[in-house]
Amino acid sequence: MSSNFVKELAPQLVEWRRTLHKLPELGFLEYITTYRLGKELISMGFTLHVGKDALDSDARMGLPATEDINAHEEKAAKWGVDAEWLEKMRGGNTGLVAIWDTGKQGDHVGFRFDIDALPINESTDESHLPTKNNFISDEKNVMHACGHDGHATIGLGVAKFISENTDSLKGRFTLLFQPAEEGGRGARAMTAKGWLDDAHRFYSGHIGVKSMPVGTIAATTKGFLASTKFNISFKGVSSHAGMHPELGKNALLAATTAANNLYGIPRHNDGVTRVNVGKLTAGSGRNIIPEDSYMEIEVRGETQEVADYMAEKATRIIRAAADMHDVECIIDPVGITEVVVCDETLIPQIQEWCKNSELITEVLPEIQVSGSEDASFMINKVQEHGGKATYMLFGTKLDYPHHHPQFDYEEDVLGVAVDTFVSILRGGSSDV
Repeated sequence: MSSNFVKELAPQLVEWRRTLHKLPELGFLEYITTYRLGKELISMGFTLHVGKDALDSDARMGLPATEDINAHEEKAAKWGVDAEWLEKMRGGNTGLVAIWDTGKQGDHVGFRFDIDALPINESTDESHLPTKNNFISDEKNVMHACGHDGHATIGLGVAKFISENTDSLKGRFTLLFQPAEEGGRGARAMTAKGWLDDAHRFYSGHIGVKSMPVGTIAATTKGFLASTKFNISFKGVSSHAGMHPELGKNALLAATTAANNLYGIPRHNDGVTRVNVGKLTAGSGRNIIPEDSYMEIEVRGETQEVADYMAEKATRIIRAAADMHDVECIIDPVGITEVVVCDETLIPQIQEWCKNSELITEVLPEIQVSGSEDASFMINKVQEHGGKATYMLFGTKLDYPHHHPQFDYEEDVLGVAVDTFVSILRGGSSDV
């Protein structure tokens, strides 16, 4: 029955996905995306909490620059976002929470769908499906290169099923359309608002990650790493490189010294570690000693203890590099994720509930990954009070990896993911 619903919805899923893909927005700048999603959810009858009502503003991390926030608010207003909506989101308070209460006693079930894009310039190669079908990103250096356009679309599909089948469901459903997943910045702010404090079960997931056939899903994931993201600014003294090099304090050298030595942090006996210097900018000319430099880095660890070890070592190296070159440094933590441990008791339930789906061909008990996920805050919050939570994967062929200019996925995976959540809804929250 659920598969028939999804088959009929399939053209709408593709339309939603392509519309969202064409106008991507970075984390805490998803003004138009939030508005679009909200309007669809209102038409379905959901109770909405938008922007400042959906998250704890003080718990956000890694906010964009004020000038970028102001520019995107102006753009959203010109695009047509209602002033009332814009006021709720002002200052980078994007995202929304949609609530549906059946009025019948049952579990409180939460779902998370991330909505942000990445600072990547999308490929214009004719072999790239969005290029071929004219839904390539209209935004320079902004792209849905991780599938969050699909995640938001899946959320709308789940919402539509709930709204059209409420008579056969029981309990309460909370759908979190989360901003700023990239960089581990948004989930903590939504979690801190208390939406999941009494949730009995929580489900989230991701398109791809591992290349698998469409129709294959994983009920749980293992291997997500705890992570901390840092922005680092070095402040030195500019001088003429030929006439008075002794008066200069080279911020570029401090940054490169830090970058090289960060990769020398010893591995840890108790678990996997990762470090990456993702951005470094410095200097203004060949004969000018650089006064300023800026870095964006991240460290990760298999356990919280190992992640803390990496963060402590990284911080020490950065400060030592600043001291070595006699410059000042500011280390700003701008994102964080926690370790994820999915509830294995949900595996047989998900397998049972999905066994009659015409779209789901295989339910893997678990799959190993190695990234990080800020849904960890939501999962851990639910588990803290005895609830059950998991993070699933939805298979698709991946010709290019996530965060690549030609990243894309098979759009049939949208229906598979919706059918997975619908099967969970019917199996775990149904009166029939």
